[in-house]
Amino acid sequence: MAVVEVTSTRRRFQDRVAIVTGAGSGIGAATAMVFASEGAKVCVVDRVASSAEMITRQIEGAGGTARSVVADVARSEDVRGVVNTAVDAWGRIDILHNNAGITAIGSVETLAEEEWDQVIAVNLKSIFLCSKFAIPIMRGQGGGTIINTASVNGIRPAANRDAYSASKGAVINLTKAMALGLAKDGIRVNCICPGTTDTQLVRGVAERLFSDFETAKRVFIEKEPIGRIAEPAEIAEAVAYLASDVAGFVTGSALVIDGGMMLA
Repeated sequence: MAVVEVTSTRRRFQDRVAIVTGAGSGIGAATAMVFASEGAKVCVVDRVASSAEMITRQIEGAGGTARSVVADVARSEDVRGVVNTAVDAWGRIDILHNNAGITAIGSVETLAEEEWDQVIAVNLKSIFLCSKFAIPIMRGQGGGTIINTASVNGIRPAANRDAYSASKGAVINLTKAMALGLAKDGIRVNCICPGTTDTQLVRGVAERLFSDFETAKRVFIEKEPIGRIAEPAEIAEAVAYLASDVAGFVTGSALVIDGGMMLA
């Protein structure tokens, strides 16, 4: 996985505090590294302790500041603990990147009820919970920014990915509703809509649908006008833009980063 080095000379997030969920790998890990590389103190949140700790060690080893937190972000008790950890350590929350996500293969007919519930809980309910607990902190300090991870499948659904497509479409509309409601509080809310990216989630789907990732990658690339799939670090840079001051007039947006896939 390509990541941005913590030794970056840019300091867009100097002394700011960021929470990144699903930060143990993929887009979340790359985003945590970008924030840390530019001065942020980062709360690295993941369900898998070893993954969160690995990214935290990488950040600290490169001179950054981070805390790893093990949490199921679909559980309110866990989310409250994440927010308390960040506030107790650093006194504020400036950036919340709601990135945790899972998928399930299947249609409305074939998905088990438990699969549907789990996808909606991790992909959508977690954004509700993390935002619910972080917003009062942001409001009390005079503002902040929230970036949610949606997907191009929230705009153009994928066949046989009904729960995932539904959840990501809901993320886009929730983002817009939050942006409207929170603008007066100085809290900007946006989402990213990545296309196919080289993450564990995509590799997991590839293993189920194709014989191996390389076979799947060739199929994915055929759908990409730009001729390749994305690296997590590229998506992380889009998150960093939305979190930065130069995007101060941007709220309620769904930023598509798909290599032109939706144009094909």
